[in-house]
Amino acid sequence: MNKKLFLVGLFSLSISVFAQKKTPENWQTKDPMANKIYGTGAEEAYKTLGNKESKKVIVAVIDSGVDIEHEDLKDVIWTNPGEIPDNGIDDDKNGYIDDVHGWSFLGGNNGDINYEATELARIYQKMNKMYAFKDTTKLKTSADKSEYEYYKKIKNEFLTDQEDKKQQLMSLYMVSAYMQKAKAANNGVLNKKALKKYKPENEMETRMKKGLKLAFTFGLKPEELEDQIKQGIDVYGNMVKYNEMNMDSVRQYTVGDDPANFTNRFYGCNRVKGPDALHGTHVAGIIAASRNNKIGIDGIANNVIIMPVRAVPNGDERDKDVANAIRYAVDNGATIINMSFGKYYSPEKNLVDEAIEYAKSKDVLLIHAAGNESKDKDVEISYPTRELDNKTIASNWIEVGASGYKAGSNIIGSFSNYGKTKVDLFAPGVDIYSTVPDNNKYIYESGTSMAAPSTAGVAAIIRAYFPELKAEEVRNILMQTVVTYEKEVTVPGTKNKKKVADLCVSGGFLNANNAVMKLMGISPKKK
Repeated sequence: MNKKLFLVGLFSLSISVFAQKKTPENWQTKDPMANKIYGTGAEEAYKTLGNKESKKVIVAVIDSGVDIEHEDLKDVIWTNPGEIPDNGIDDDKNGYIDDVHGWSFLGGNNGDINYEATELARIYQKMNKMYAFKDTTKLKTSADKSEYEYYKKIKNEFLTDQEDKKQQLMSLYMVSAYMQKAKAANNGVLNKKALKKYKPENEMETRMKKGLKLAFTFGLKPEELEDQIKQGIDVYGNMVKYNEMNMDSVRQYTVGDDPANFTNRFYGCNRVKGPDALHGTHVAGIIAASRNNKIGIDGIANNVIIMPVRAVPNGDERDKDVANAIRYAVDNGATIINMSFGKYYSPEKNLVDEAIEYAKSKDVLLIHAAGNESKDKDVEISYPTRELDNKTIASNWIEVGASGYKAGSNIIGSFSNYGKTKVDLFAPGVDIYSTVPDNNKYIYESGTSMAAPSTAGVAAIIRAYFPELKAEEVRNILMQTVVTYEKEVTVPGTKNKKKVADLCVSGGFLNANNAVMKLMGISPKKK
């Protein structure tokens, strides 16, 4: 799925901006007991830890790329001790040349992949070659007939999805056109005055006017809105475009790797930033932005190194890249891997399963974002998943949903996936302020993509201060020490109310201080 959240509905956009204005700074590090803010309790955890010694922890960020020169990240980026920079030699003999600060499985001699097709589109393209001109009335075996029925299902889903994306793109074009009309009526300036001067020509423009007016009232700058709409057009336009292309050939030319060769692990380049590192840089900052440097934000973990591993394009990541990214991170010393990505089809799931089992064998904890479609994961499966095809469950896996800072019925992110048996816990993921690429910037982002690194940061605290704990034990302690929540909350995507215990396995919210107190034998404070 695409990794950026673009709010096409302007009313929704204005509500989001309002939430951002009211959100406490660095709220993800605060504590429900000490601050009445449902953050991770990291700051309180450090108070509890006192002068206890810690061990450096490497957290791999498998994502779109990381800006390793950002002012708040440059001091916490992993450096491969066995590699001599830019000498064109694989000095440490790990199979990757000049991987000084990580690796990209999406780049090669002919550039870097930014946009990709969805997995649904890739499956459709392959099957359509088989069936588009085939006489399906002559199918004889039950296996052939079954496969053809699957093709029809895939075709219908792809065409429906593609049409939906085209409609979203058209909506964004309409918003952009309205904004240009309003600007023209006000000497090229978009503001509240422009909205008054330009008279809407139809009901749609009337709705747009109301949305824009609310957005401006809540503090969104016109140039920021225009930039978001422009980015949205770019994203949806490219999604439509690349879903109709043969991306296998693009991949092979760009990266120099045959995507159908599943045995090849050694491809890519050392350009870990890539063409669009916004998502990965934001994730990295939540985990480990330099603490107490009096600039930007404070990351959750204080003795952590970020290993960037680029494997997630705008579009759906490939199973082969995910599997190889996990193996790269494990083989190069990561003990925690953050995976803020996902999709609903996984044709080479066996490759990812094998990588997950490999990570488990090496005592590496995998932390995965539950997804942003307001879906019940107990009902609809998404990938990657800890449920392996050999019928085992990966015990080194934490599945994370997103929550907000304020107690109340809307504490669970309205976009967040959930699941009584599939999602482990909820963590800060609504209106999180963190690092983004180029010119040392910071912005608010929302998503389970932000909740996963919130959890990875807390896991890093535990692995740093209690290095004797195995990955499965870290998972268990975080599950056992959540802040429970007895009041009913709104189920994402609905108007229904349920207990948090009905929406996740643990029944609560991640809390670092509770975990630290339990490990140090300190009785928790009473509410």
